[in-house]
Amino acid sequence: MSQQQSLTLSDDQLEAINTAIEQNMPDNIRHMLAGLSAADIAHLLESSPPPQRSLIWKLIPLEDEGDVLNELGEEVRLFFIDQMNIAELLNILEDQDVDDTVDILQNLPKQITRQVLDSMNLQNRQRLEEVLAYPENTAGGLMNTDTLTLRGNITVDVALRYLRLHEDLPEPFDQLLIVDHRDKLLGAVSIRRLLTAAPSELLNGLMDETSHAIPVTMDDCQIAQMFEREDLISAPVIDEHGKLLGRITVDDVVDVIREEAEHSVMSMAGLDEDEDTFAPVLKTSRRRAIWLGINLITAFVASAVIGLFQDTIDRVVALAVLMPIVASMGGVAGSQTLTLIIRAMALGQIGKSNISWLLSRELFVGLLNGLLWAVVVAGAALFWFDDKVIALVIGLSLTINLVIAVLAGAALPLTLKALKIDPALAGSVILTTVTDVVGFFTFLGLATVFYG
Repeated sequence: MSQQQSLTLSDDQLEAINTAIEQNMPDNIRHMLAGLSAADIAHLLESSPPPQRSLIWKLIPLEDEGDVLNELGEEVRLFFIDQMNIAELLNILEDQDVDDTVDILQNLPKQITRQVLDSMNLQNRQRLEEVLAYPENTAGGLMNTDTLTLRGNITVDVALRYLRLHEDLPEPFDQLLIVDHRDKLLGAVSIRRLLTAAPSELLNGLMDETSHAIPVTMDDCQIAQMFEREDLISAPVIDEHGKLLGRITVDDVVDVIREEAEHSVMSMAGLDEDEDTFAPVLKTSRRRAIWLGINLITAFVASAVIGLFQDTIDRVVALAVLMPIVASMGGVAGSQTLTLIIRAMALGQIGKSNISWLLSRELFVGLLNGLLWAVVVAGAALFWFDDKVIALVIGLSLTINLVIAVLAGAALPLTLKALKIDPALAGSVILTTVTDVVGFFTFLGLATVFYG
């Protein structure tokens, strides 16, 4: 990463750079970029339309390009990589950590990744291939193979002298990993204990044997929960035999947490978490068109249900006025539950032992809210149309739809996850369809019954 430290890029700085770009002042831009961190430059690139991005990238010092590239979102990163040849990409990746290089290579076409690997020396290629062999969303795909290890039968004094021989230590360096002659992880010694212990004390005596070792196949969401729960800075990664393979650091976990949060928010609208704010018109239109098409299909389903009761609507025009209320209230109630359950699933709070309790709770919540708002809406409908039947119909249908909505909001994410479908992506569309169809069918069906 860049050595300069700065706060988040301010609006004034962003405006000043944009002004320099508009006035074609490359020297001024280069000077301003020199005072920014890699994260700030990445933010600037992601906040600029494509023509300005290309100009800014050309003015970034060559030695900072790798750090900036690692800070970029996937889509913007690929925008620049597509314009590079293999030699340029290799030059940028040369000084990057293994986990940062893997982050870049994992999202490239396999042919390009293979060319990059074949162009590296044997040692670097083997280290990268070891990590690339694991899925991206596992501990193996996140870990950095650069570790510093020692045997437990040496003294603190020897350990400290050994550490001083290194010009650079892995960052962040919060603990010393202890292994045996077969690289099996035995435990860890915190740097705090190492610095305060007597020089003659053996590392075995300082070692914490219950260090938070992570299985190489552990899911990244579980890793994030573990780091949050235990307040970890780093953790070793081991295989099924306990052999040390690498380590995961808190900066990697922060990225996982951020990506999960972005994924949940963007998926609700059918967008990718790496969606480029300034992507070209055709590319953006194509992506959104797919989601709009799916929603159109669900809208036709709801319309078809309304069409079944056209005669009833023609006889009682007030139904058309009140109908959106039932569907809207169900949609909001269901979305509240859906969001809560997806969040709980992401935090690992839901399991077989508490699903039934949760569903029961949502049933009673839906029933209580349904009765409450049924009284309010029925009273408003009675005052508005002076029709007791229509007040009764909307009260009953609202209660039924709210109960169904919260149950669907709770059950859908669990069902979709069991089917290996992303609940954040598909849940909202299915829920909207359920609440619309149930709301319209219940409201219009009851009206048909009561009005004959």
